Amino acid sequence: MKEFWKKSWFIRLVSLLIAVLLVIYVNSTQEGFLSQGQTEKTKQTANKTQTIKVPLQVSVDTDKYYVVGYPEKVSVTLEGSAALVTSTINTQNFRAYIDLTKKSIGMHNVKIHVNGINKQISYSINPRSVEVNIQRRKSTTMPVQVEYNKGAVAQGYQLGHASVYPQQVEVTGARSEVDQIDQIIAKVVLPNNIDHTFERQVNLVAEDHKGRQLNVIIDPATAKVSIPITISKKSVKMKLEPEHEKLDKIYSLSLKHNYVTLYGNKDALAKIKHLKVPVDLASVTSSTTKTVTLNLPDGVVKANPNQVEVEIKVEKANNSRNKNN
Repeated sequence: MKEFWKKSWFIRLVSLLIAVLLVIYVNSTQEGFLSQGQTEKTKQTANKTQTIKVPLQVSVDTDKYYVVGYPEKVSVTLEGSAALVTSTINTQNFRAYIDLTKKSIGMHNVKIHVNGINKQISYSINPRSVEVNIQRRKSTTMPVQVEYNKGAVAQGYQLGHASVYPQQVEVTGARSEVDQIDQIIAKVVLPNNIDHTFERQVNLVAEDHKGRQLNVIIDPATAKVSIPITISKKSVKMKLEPEHEKLDKIYSLSLKHNYVTLYGNKDALAKIKHLKVPVDLASVTSSTTKTVTLNLPDGVVKANPNQVEVEIKVEKANNSRNKNN
């Protein structure tokens, strides 16, 4: 039996069997590891494409030059692993820019550059280049004018002198643009039939003599505009005027308050000495109190009060004669 275990062919057979078992074991464990690793790798390398808008920066000597023609923002499309693209979009630690430091005054077509993007991410820019105009920079100080629709004011109301703050602003831009400025305007749109003072913060615009808006920077960009809208008033005495009196009756009319305040156009009010108050007596047969609505003259928009109580005393004409006899 001992001789059997020492046989060379038996030893070789056992060795081969052990080797096969080891290979099977190693392969099974390695396949599991690779499968898991490949899953993680797939997750990490899953591609993502996304486009975002980023500000376009300009490298130029801003003390000497002013640049026009370039867009405020450009589109950057990022493509790469989802994790890297998402991180890049969230942090936005890259920039899009054009370099004009070595460009002369005039028109130039310049390429847009991007830096700060991870090298593992591919990207594209839209547009790839822009047409810009480099001009000499100029700054000046100009007064602010107020422009508004005067016809919107309610009837009988008057416009006061419009005020604006600040009264002057600094204007900066290309010399050719600044030299064309005719006025800096605070444009106000008043609501129709406005009957109260208007106050609002208004955007400022620079216009040439033809009313065209110019591309310049105004500092500050807004101004506070105040437009007084008032109405004149006048207190006058009321004069009762009976109408449709009956011949067989005698009427005595009186008011508790003889004066009324009228509101309206200043010139119209100046012509009014008193206010006539017609009182219709056609249906009055005995002493009573009658409410009369005031008739407003031309140029008068309201009255305070707008109705009055007229006390009417009625007597028969014969009774009055007998008392006098």
